[in-house]
Amino acid sequence: MSVLSQIGCSVVVCYMCLSMGLMYAWPSCTLKLFSSNNTTLNRPMTETELALFGSLSSIGALIGTPLSGFLLDAFGRKYSCILFSLPQVISWSIVTVSTNVELILAAMFLSGIGGCALLIVPVYVSEICQESIRGMMTSGAMIFYGIGLLLSYLLGGCLEYNMMNYVCLSMAVVGVLALWPLWETPIHLLKKGMEKDAAKAIAFYRRLKETSKEVNQEINNMKRALNPELDDLTPEEEKLKPEMKTVKKMSKWRFIKKSRSSRRALLVALTLYLLAVFQGLVVVQVYAEPLFAEALPNISPTVSSVLLAVITVVAGCIAAYLIDVVGRRPVMIYASLLAGICCIALGSQIHVQWGPHWVTGVCMYLFCITYTFGAGTVPYVLGAEVFLPEIKSLASMVCSQTAWASNFIILFIFNPLVLAIGLGPVFYFFAVFCFSSAVFCFFCLPETMGLPVDVIQTLFAPKKKIQSVC
Repeated sequence: MSVLSQIGCSVVVCYMCLSMGLMYAWPSCTLKLFSSNNTTLNRPMTETELALFGSLSSIGALIGTPLSGFLLDAFGRKYSCILFSLPQVISWSIVTVSTNVELILAAMFLSGIGGCALLIVPVYVSEICQESIRGMMTSGAMIFYGIGLLLSYLLGGCLEYNMMNYVCLSMAVVGVLALWPLWETPIHLLKKGMEKDAAKAIAFYRRLKETSKEVNQEINNMKRALNPELDDLTPEEEKLKPEMKTVKKMSKWRFIKKSRSSRRALLVALTLYLLAVFQGLVVVQVYAEPLFAEALPNISPTVSSVLLAVITVVAGCIAAYLIDVVGRRPVMIYASLLAGICCIALGSQIHVQWGPHWVTGVCMYLFCITYTFGAGTVPYVLGAEVFLPEIKSLASMVCSQTAWASNFIILFIFNPLVLAIGLGPVFYFFAVFCFSSAVFCFFCLPETMGLPVDVIQTLFAPKKKIQSVC
């Protein structure tokens, strides 16, 4: 019952990513319509406006992500989720009532502010789930994002333009309302000194009595994780010697500056996010229909896009299972290697047409599967579990900010890059980042499966230093 309760609550939180996916895949369904003379808007979009249409959401996320990093601690996880679900509601409201090109672009920008869901949701879910299912549930953020893409492709292919907008608006409203019955995360309440409320939150998510032994034990575990009060020693030394007396608590930036393990964890997470974005699946998702129209001219782009989203969701579910059974590190290494091979095969097929058209589709779908297994799941799980509670919101914000900046760059330059060198060679470019991810993870990524955060930090601490204080 306890696990089922955590899964149910995680699904409600992850729905926020589904709402985000609906809007983020919307350009794929409407790009051709908005550029044609038969557009539903007041005028056809120009080439520059079409490029902005697909990438403005990333600019919005660059603004929303730093704000969410602050509000996660100021407002809490629950109310941050509610607050940043509202941009999707407002964006769909604008799209529903307006035909003005500028307002449609403004709606895409505004929806991007809610893109910090990929920061907030993993943090929220990781703090309400026990270690045995933490990785699986945290990866739900990307699974539900994939479901949002799938629904967007399906609705775009099956419904009339205005009807789709009404349906998506209704779904966004449902997402906001569903968050209200949830409790704040126990560890955030404990950070605020609200121990009784933290115990109630644990009892709510674990379906236990507030005074039970299990609740008291979890409270004590959280207190240990929240006790890195530092003196002249590094935080990892303080963790290994809890008997040392505590001093005035440090600011987040000073904590990162002083803690070598936190700096290394941040560097590893940042690199993973950066490499993951430049592996290129975000381009395939946002520009799915035009990509499939060029790569598979004999098959309906809508059918190809829907199949892509279905494969992404299924692969995400399998990845969620694998990372809690096989481990984060091996999954990321082997998936990145396979994704690189798929990129080379896909790029060469598009470039020189060494096989029939169906080979292009197979390669694209295999790339989607291998990417989702590794770069589409692992960085988001790691970003939610490798940082101590004191700096989790700040460090996660920096990682998400890096990812969104990279998203904007790759989406904005994609069309000009295709015009300059062709679609096939672009996938060679993606392959380089796939292989780089595998090499980086082999040498720099420790295994974190099933470990509490204080133990994870010791994996990033300098080995000699650990030996000297043991």
